[in-house]
Formats: sequence, C-alpha cells, structure tokens
Amino acid sequence: MMPILKAIKQNWGAYLLFMVFGALFFVLLTRFLTLQITGEAEGRDLAAQAQAQYERERILEAERGKIVDRNGDVIAEDTSTYKIVAILNEDMTTNANDPHHVVDPEKTASTLADYLEIPREQILSTLNEGAKENRFQVEFGTEGKDIPLEIKNKIEDEDLPGIFFLQDLKRFYPNGIFSSHLIGFARPEEQDDGTVNAVGQMGIEKNLDNYLKGTNGKFEFETDARGYLLPSSNQNMKKAKDGNDVYLTLDKKIQTFLEDAMSQVAEEYSPKQMYGIVADPKTGEILAMSQRPTFDPDTREGLSDNWYNQIVESTFEPGSTFKTFSLAAAVEEGVFNPNATYPSGTYDVLGTLIRDHNNGAGWGEISYLEGVQRSSNVAFAKLLDLMGEDRYQKYLEAFGFGAQTGIDLPNEAAGNILYHWPIEKVTTVFGQGTTVTPLQMIQAQTAIASDGKMKTPYVISKIVDPNTSETVHKGEPEISGEPISAETAAAVREYLASTVTSENGTGQPFKIPGYDVSGKSGTAQIPDSASGKYMQGRENYLFSFMGMAPADDPELIVYVAVQQPSLPETEIGSVPVSKVFNSVMQNSLKYMNIHPAEASSAEPVKIEDYEGESISQTEESLKEQGVNPIILGTGSKIIGQSTSNETLLAGEKLILLTDGDLTIPDLTGWSVRDVLKVAGLADLELSMSGSGYATKQSIVPDAPINGSEPLIVSFSSNEHMVNQQPSDGDEEEQSEEHIEEGINVEEDIVPQD
Repeated sequence: MMPILKAIKQNWGAYLLFMVFGALFFVLLTRFLTLQITGEAEGRDLAAQAQAQYERERILEAERGKIVDRNGDVIAEDTSTYKIVAILNEDMTTNANDPHHVVDPEKTASTLADYLEIPREQILSTLNEGAKENRFQVEFGTEGKDIPLEIKNKIEDEDLPGIFFLQDLKRFYPNGIFSSHLIGFARPEEQDDGTVNAVGQMGIEKNLDNYLKGTNGKFEFETDARGYLLPSSNQNMKKAKDGNDVYLTLDKKIQTFLEDAMSQVAEEYSPKQMYGIVADPKTGEILAMSQRPTFDPDTREGLSDNWYNQIVESTFEPGSTFKTFSLAAAVEEGVFNPNATYPSGTYDVLGTLIRDHNNGAGWGEISYLEGVQRSSNVAFAKLLDLMGEDRYQKYLEAFGFGAQTGIDLPNEAAGNILYHWPIEKVTTVFGQGTTVTPLQMIQAQTAIASDGKMKTPYVISKIVDPNTSETVHKGEPEISGEPISAETAAAVREYLASTVTSENGTGQPFKIPGYDVSGKSGTAQIPDSASGKYMQGRENYLFSFMGMAPADDPELIVYVAVQQPSLPETEIGSVPVSKVFNSVMQNSLKYMNIHPAEASSAEPVKIEDYEGESISQTEESLKEQGVNPIILGTGSKIIGQSTSNETLLAGEKLILLTDGDLTIPDLTGWSVRDVLKVAGLADLELSMSGSGYATKQSIVPDAPINGSEPLIVSFSSNEHMVNQQPSDGDEEEQSEEHIEEGINVEEDIVPQD
C-alpha cells in the first residue's frame, strides 16, 4: 500500500491530467451520442439550421391581370419601370479608376436634368444635402420614379458614376383619362412576404381584385458558404400564377369618342357635373361610360374632386327624359290618342298649379302628340288621370325604378320613387321629385329600343385565366323584364322621333344628318339643400338628352347630362348636351358601319305657308322644285299642311289638306311618323298594330270618307321598305321655351328624401 501511495504522490500531476482528459472525453462522447440520436442542440434542429445556412430562396413575382376592352385593347396592365438612385458612400468605390459613388455632383446634376423633369438646382441640392448628412444613397422623389426603359438606357449611356437603377413593377393606364371611375386604379402595397404588389383601390381594380391579383411563386436552391450554387444540390421551383385578365364590354373607340366630346364641353362650359353613357340596347352591354369631374389613374390628378362613380352610386331627379316611360305606359294602357286634344298651360292638383314650361301660358288646345313634342307637363298630368295612379305605379316598378339594376359593379344606388301624395304622383309622371340612377334610365330605355324586352346593363364581358386560357366568368345578356309590348315600343320610338323632327319638338338640336334619332330631352330642376326649394336661374338645371338610333331599329342608346353649365347669353342648355350627344352618336354609328339612310340627290326645298292658296298652282310650283306633295281631299284650296316655314330635305313627305271631301292616300311603305302626320292633319282617330312600315290600312286609298271613321294601320318591319323612310331636315335653332321644362309649380317644391 505504501509503495502505491508513494508512486501516486510522486506522479500526482500525471494522474490529475489523465482524470481531466478522461472527463472531457466522456463529455464529448456523451455530446456526440446525444447529437447523433436527437439531431438537436439547445433545442434547435441542426439539420434544418444547416439547410437554412446553405439554402437560398428567390421570390418569383406574379403579374397582376390585365384589364382590356371588348376587342382586347389594353386599358390597364403591369409594366416594368425604373427608379433612379444616387450612391454617395465613398466606401462603395474600391478602384479609383472605376468609381461606384457620385464623384462630381455638378456634372451629375446637369446631366440628369436633361433627362428627368427635375431642375438641375434641385438635383444638386439633393446630392449635396445627402453628402452633408453622410447618407449612403439618395432618391429624387416622384420625378425619379416610373422612368421608362428608353430614358433609363440614355442615362446609362452617359456613364455617370454612382447612378444606379432599381427595377419596379408599375400599374400602367395607357389611355390616361378613360372611364376612370369605372376602371379605378391600383397602387403598390407591401405584402407579408416582403414583396410589393399592386392592390385595387376603387372601381373594377378594387371590385375584381381577387380575380386580378396573382399568386407569387418561388425558386429554392442550395449554395456553398460563399454563395455559389452547388452543382449537385436539389432545386425546387414553384411557378408564379399571373392574375386573371378582365375583358370589359367597353369599346375603346366609342369610349374615346365620349371622352373627347366631354372634355371639349367641360373646357368650354365648366359644368358642375357631367356624365355620358353609351349602351347596346339589344344586349345591355355598356360600350362607354364617363363623368366629369374625372381623374388620371396614372397620376391620380383630379381624384380629390370626386371619388365615387356617380353613374352607379348617385341618384338625381331626371326631368323630362322620364316622360319617355310615362308615354310608354300610356300607350300600353291604350289611353294615348296622339290626335286627341287637351287645354295646355296649367293643371290644378288640390290647389297647387302644375305649369307648362313657358310659365304656364301653354299653346292653347293642342293634340297629345304635340304635347309630347313640346314636352308639356300638363299633357302628362292628364295622361296620369287617364291611366290611373295605381296602374301607372305598376309601370314604374316594371321599368325597374326604385330597385338596383344588378349591374356587376359595387355600391349601386336604388333611387326612390316618391309616390305617396297627389302632388308627388303628378310630378313623378314628368320626372320631378322621384330620384333615379343613370343606369336605371339606360335599363328602362332598352325596353323602348328593343321591342319591349328590358336588358340588365353589364360591363364585364369575360374573365380569362392567362395561365390556362380558361374562361372563369362570362357575362351574358339578361332580360330583366318586359314592361311593354313590341308594338308599344315601336309606337313610342316613332312618337319620340317626332320630338326631334317636328317644328315644335324640344329635341331639334339632336338631329343627326343621315340618321333618324328617337329620344327625349330633359331640363331637371336641382334641389337646393340650403333653402329646401329648387335652384333658380337659367343655368341651374340638369340638362339632358337620352336618344337612340336608328329610330326604327336602334343599335345604340346614348344618354348625356350636363349640370349647371356656364352658358353664353346666346345659348340654351341643350347646346352643350348636343355637342356631346351628336358627336358620340354619329361617330359611333359610322364606326359600327351603320350607314346613313340613302336619300335622293335633290336639293332641300324651303316650304312656305300655303294655306288659302290654290292646290293646283301650289302643287305645280312644288313639283318644279322637285317636291311631290301628298294631297288629302278633293278640294281646290289648301287648309292645312304637315310642314311649313322650314326646309324639307330630299325624300321627306309634304302633306297638304284641301277643303273638299276627305281622302286618304295609299300608306303602304310609310313610317309610323308619316302616318301620324296624316292622321293628325286629317283629325282621324288612329289605331296601329305592329312596327316598322305600313302594310295594310282600313280606309280605301283615295276614296272619300266622312272623317269620323277610325284609321287602322298595320305595320311590318320588311327590309325592302327601309329605303322609303324619310330623312330628317336640317338642324334648327331651338327657342328657349322648348328647354325650360322644370316643374314650375305655384307653391314650394315637394320635399324629397
């Protein structure tokens, strides 16, 4: 025992060292076994940590879907742009012969000013202030962003030290102001994965954001410690899925016609508001839609003036354009006799006087057709009496007023049918008090234009997945109701066409050479929220016109309204409206290859007042001028005529009534409008069936009649009769009384919701 203890004492240092290393070995062995068995250290997965150290990931950005018109022309798309950056940190330069920071601020500022819309002094100030603050880099604000590739390449060719470009994806609207409130806009927002994507803020961009936005992909790969790709590594790529492309019903050409015309009128008349819509009555497709104020979706300039789509989201009192549907209801109910007469001027509603727009003076005892042409409030008040208030209310609902149209756009308003008290019912019949949306007016007008079948308006043609070319949504024409018959619709179109062609018509400013236009003008009073009454003054109205063409078989509906324009003393409210309507309608019809009606090459003839003159001498004189008049009766003197003191265009019929036994000519091939002229001139009760051109008549041609028997005429839309349709006369100046169509009641206005 003693020798052993002695040996340990002599070699204690070696034994101690052995024990320490033995303990360390045991710890390392235990650690090694633990790592091998669990694969973890301090609760961390070592394999995952190694994978993270050497694995890299790159985000593959998806493109937002395009918005295009019906023909595929781009309205909105993603495009690559560049942002300019100036590096100021001198540490970025490792080779004095190849500097990577700005070394000459003066030269840099002068050169950049040649390519950017930034003054040289501003660029130099930005560079100097950044250097003084020891900033690593500086940017140049809005003007230094969204730089196109062409400008970027030119700047790079200047070889400016320290000037670099960062690529960016920008939402681009190549047409500028182009149905901006309908399209809306998208702006970049940072996403959860750190990428920056465009997100819809309003309009189609917002409403269809889930369709338009894409899904980012990613590319995973492994590198060594220095970042080089490992040749034998696993690679995994998940492709980006681009957003869906949205095809609208808009037609870029027609939309451009509308934008150009509205911009010119806005510049010339500075209206408070203005809107215009073009629609296809056969399908309900919206071909163009715009409003003023508007904005540029690229720059957002003008957006603060009006954020909402007033065509969809706002309501208004339509004025006399609403008489279109009141007339249709009266015709459908069989109570509208165009030749029956009534005393115009005023109409008493429990002590409140409804007045015609010429301050209640009226035009004496006139026919209901003339009342329509003159836009007589009294005529429609009396038609309401003939229909009955309850029956008329059913037509309001059948035409879709008071309810949303269901258009594929957000925040649609429904309007309000103000129809409780006697005065409200009467004012509603001529478009005052009750509120509507422009879309409701378009929807209801499709019933007039499309033989009684009312179409739901829509703007989304289809949505297509560009990754698979699959159509994920398709818009289809939809009949939303049939408030009137085809025969009623055809008759109403003809009655409304006479408001444009008649010498008494309020629609005269909306004549278009070569095309028959059917429609109704309106001058709606504007409620004054401050006083609780309607605004006063010749400019404080919503002037409008809703028309369709060609009148016999409409291909287009155009609805234009201009609120409170600044009018010269020599002009009335219909002038700015006509400058939009006429231009858009005529250009659109020509663009659609809808040719003007053919007319004889004869020169227009000025028609005088021939009453009291000899029929034989007048007929001979007219024939020498190329006019073959239609003679009613067997007398020798003229006691009435269809046209007087205006120009008769080639192909237009002139009808003369004589003092002898009454006779009616062969009406075969005549339009409803010309038949109405004959019935009105001869004071005959007229009954019509069908639409198009006359094929049968109850009275034998040229046989004497007593004038008390009704004239029954059947119509058909035979194609071979189209060329016999008369053309309109020259546009005439309209008197101011034709446009002052407000309610003009004796007492205060009716309260509105």
